[in-house]
Amino acid sequence: MVHGSAFAKTESCHPTSEKQITALFDRWNDSLKTGDAAKVVANYAPRSILLPTVSNKPRLTVEEKEDYFRHFLEHKPVGKIDFRFVTIECNTALDAGLYTFQYADGTVVKARYTFTYEWNGHQWLITSHHSSKMPEGE
Repeated sequence: MVHGSAFAKTESCHPTSEKQITALFDRWNDSLKTGDAAKVVANYAPRSILLPTVSNKPRLTVEEKEDYFRHFLEHKPVGKIDFRFVTIECNTALDAGLYTFQYADGTVVKARYTFTYEWNGHQWLITSHHSSKMPEGE
């Protein structure tokens, strides 16, 4: 008989800080400013989900994410965090809150967001990203 401890996962936790996790949004936001969808998608883990702000379709593949960002980047969006809540676990982190996007034409979109991240042994990558416009009347 094999006991559960024989299958115990040994994992070393990559040291990080809230400052390093919050900087991951800046890395993502800076990639938006390049206008290059592939550079934005490089922030996402190969197995990840994007539930985008201005599309009803979940994006799972690199191609689906690039398709979304190609259209989103046409607006030349720049994001700004308005409120955030960060939690850090062993090799995973969550950054959730409220952000605002300003488009080149002056349009402002306020939204809620959740980014989850995972350390892949080399870098932090987004494993899920959910963004939704704020409800009307808020």
